[in-house]
Parts: sequence; C-alpha cells; structure tokens
Amino acid sequence: MRVDQWPLRDLLRPVDPLLGAMGRRYGAFMWTVRHGSPDLLADFGRWRAVRAAFDARRRVPAYRRFLADHGVTDADIATLRLPETDKDNYIRRFTIDERCVGGALPTSKVAIDESSGSTGVPYNWVRSLDERSTSHTFVSHFARYCFGDEPFITINAFSMGAWATGVNMGIALQHNGVVKNTGPDIDKILHTLDFLGPHRTYLVCGYPPFLKLLIDTAAERSFPLEKFRLMGLVGGEGMSEGLRDYLSARFQPVHSGFGATDLEIGIAGETPTTVAIRQAARSDPELRAALFGDDPRLPMMFHYNPLSHYVETNDRGELVFTICRLELLSPRIRYNVHDAGGIATFAEVKDRIRAAGRDPAEFFEDTPVRLPFLWIYGRKDSTVSVMGANIYPEDVEQALYDEPELAAVTTSFCIGLVDEADGGVRPSFSFEVREGATDELRSTFAARITERIRSSNADFRTALEEHRASVLPDVRLYPAGAGPFAQDAGRIKQARIISVAVR
Repeated sequence: MRVDQWPLRDLLRPVDPLLGAMGRRYGAFMWTVRHGSPDLLADFGRWRAVRAAFDARRRVPAYRRFLADHGVTDADIATLRLPETDKDNYIRRFTIDERCVGGALPTSKVAIDESSGSTGVPYNWVRSLDERSTSHTFVSHFARYCFGDEPFITINAFSMGAWATGVNMGIALQHNGVVKNTGPDIDKILHTLDFLGPHRTYLVCGYPPFLKLLIDTAAERSFPLEKFRLMGLVGGEGMSEGLRDYLSARFQPVHSGFGATDLEIGIAGETPTTVAIRQAARSDPELRAALFGDDPRLPMMFHYNPLSHYVETNDRGELVFTICRLELLSPRIRYNVHDAGGIATFAEVKDRIRAAGRDPAEFFEDTPVRLPFLWIYGRKDSTVSVMGANIYPEDVEQALYDEPELAAVTTSFCIGLVDEADGGVRPSFSFEVREGATDELRSTFAARITERIRSSNADFRTALEEHRASVLPDVRLYPAGAGPFAQDAGRIKQARIISVAVR
C-alpha cells in the first residue's frame, strides 16, 4: 500500500507534532511539498482544518454560539459541513472579545490591524504574536523563493500605520536582509536609491499602481532608474499582465502576493510557474478557458500552502478560507471575503494544460514544488452592469496598458454608472491624468479604451452592437486629485468603483 493510501486517522497520530510545526518550519514544509504526495498534502490540510474548527468551537465563545445557532453537530464539523462566516453574519454580530480565544482580548503580545476601508467601513483585526511570526516566516521564504538568495535591500513602500501589510512586510523581510520602510513616499525612495547607489540590488514593495507612479515620476525628474537593479513585490490588489509589462521595463522580476486583512498576509504567492501559466493564458484563449472556465477576465494565479490554509469554493464561485493553525487569537473558519475565483490541484492544472493542447513541461519542467493553485478575479461586487454586460476594473486596466501612450499619462482610473437625463444609465470610465485633460485627449481615451474593451469583453461587444446609445461609455478625464480621485489621498488603495454620478 502506498503511503498516500494509508488511513488518514492512523497516519496522523504519530506525526501530529510534526504537522503542527510545518506551518512554521520552512525546511519540513518544503521537504513535504517537494517529495510528498500532493494528495497526502491535501488530506493533511483538510484534517488540520477540521482540527481548527473543533478547537475554535471549544475555545471561542462567538464561534461556539454561531455553530449552535446553526444546529451544527460533531459530524458536521468532522466533514466540514459548516456555515460560512463573513463580516455580516459573524464579525458584525459578535464583539471583538467574543471572537477571541477564551472570550477576552489579551493584555499583551497582541497587534491590531485595520482594514483599508475600501468597502466603506474599516474593521479591526487582532493577531497574536505567534500568528504574526508565522506570517512573517511565510512572506520571508516566499521572497527568497521568488527573488533568490542574492543580498538585496528592501524598500518597503506599502502604507505604514495600522494596516496589516506595511509594518508586517517590513518585519518579515528583515529576515532576508536590509529593510528601509519608506512608505509610499517617492521623494524618500528616490533619495534612498541615490544615497545607496546603483551597485546594489533592491526589492521595492508596494501596491501595483504605486510602482507605476514611481517609474513615471522618476522619468519626469530625469532620475536614472534604469541604472538600478530593481525587483518588484506587489500586493493589496490585482495586477493585469499589461501592468506587469509596464513595470518590467524597470523591475525584473515582478511578483505579487495575496492576502486579506480579514484573514492574514502571505496566504498565497505568485511563482515563476504561475506567472508563466498566466502569461500563456493571456494570449491563448483555449488555455484560459481550460484553466479558468468561461469568465472573460484573466485572474491572478498563485500557489498556496494547504497545510496552513484550507481553501474551498462555494456554489457562487467565491473562495472560502479556513486558517488551519491553532495559534490564531481570533480564528477564521470557513471565512468568505467574497473574492471570486477557484482552486485546482497540481495534477488538475497539468491535466487542463494538456487538454488545451499544450505540453505541461513548458511550465513545470524546473518547478521544485507541487503545491495547489488558487486564482482570484477580485471582489464579487466589483463590477458595473449595463444591458446585461458586466464591465470589470480589470477590463479597463488591461485596455489601458494595451495603450502605452495612454498608460504613461494616467495615474489612476475608476468605473461606475452615470445617470442620463431620460432616466437611463451608461457606464462611466474616469481617468486621472498628469497632463492637460483636453477634449482631444479625452476623445483619444474614449475611442481607444472603448475599442480595447469591445475586443476583449464579449458581453460588452454584444451589448454595444445591440444597445449602442445605452452602453457607449461616458469617458471623463480629471487632473490629479480632482473629481472622483479627490478622496484617494486619504486611502491606502485607489478606489476602482464609484457610485452613480449625475450627468
């Protein structure tokens, strides 16, 4: 009998201490993912999720009451037939103390992170010292895997303060070398590069649009960014392959990580393998459909650690997460951040690539890990719909970066709906530009962006043909900090969806 066919219950008894350490011990974890069966890894992950659910019911008053209200039995927990938790039914319902282990917020060794408030209301999330240490280890080893062991200086340009990413990213990457936490301050970053010189290697971390702004500002100031060896680590929001192309003119490589303040940083990360697959799917519709289905968007694609995060999809195509480790101060069991996406095993992705007529060796020949895959389109509600056509921020971003001349003058963008005088609505695309927002430039944006989206989004193309007057986008240009972009200065992330505007 093969080891991955052993009864799971009997197999886990003697190695439970090892499994408990794997979330923190990189060597043991990497040995498992390189040499162990992916099926065995998945079984261990599921078992750890079950264990976390039982532990949360026993130690967390809010979760115990939540399960009791839903009539959940031991058998339901053992099979993970559990109701989903989210902000509405769990976080808002129970106090922060009730959601903590032991029913009280400890008085020491606790950090409080605040979400960005991009959904309208910022939330507070408590984390123990142990769980933060584990997240730091994940991020550190992800960076080492993607960017190598060569000494580099990290410039941490994520927003500093109460938000989860900035401070924790700085702490995590101190394990890899020298860190300067500049925050998103271009003057400080350029001064740092100038002071330390181009003979060093730098890893610049930040939100994807900020790295673009850094490139554009350096060019405006004639700062010789091209003389520096720069790598990019981005996160906090999605990144189109068009934006990666733009950033790659100065940053090589550019990788993205996935996390959510509701959960934790470092849940998943891009690797050279996931990037190669996504870039191939960008230009191969058959491969994209085989991998991700019929959604017209190209999702972000990551590897994740199934021993630390048990990930499922529900019948609405949303990702549901269970953090499997027991050191969490406020456990998250089957928690739904309402990100649309999917998951697949290592073997399933290889089979889908083969079904699309491609050779899996094109992507997997040199990969040392056999972790499962996770892909994310974005928040389920990040869309505007007109005449049956869904238009996503990703559509506009990819269209923008397919037009390098327009991307070069654009700082930000957002989409929404605009009310017409006759009571109808039309999609609205707004762009923040650094140079004169002239009628001529607006006309260029309207023609080129609309055509790019028409060619890539089949629903929009059909709606435009059938209901042109109602679907033709209302394109507007604004100078820096004006119109819908006036509030961006107070946000750590740029808003991509705006409320209905009156024409």
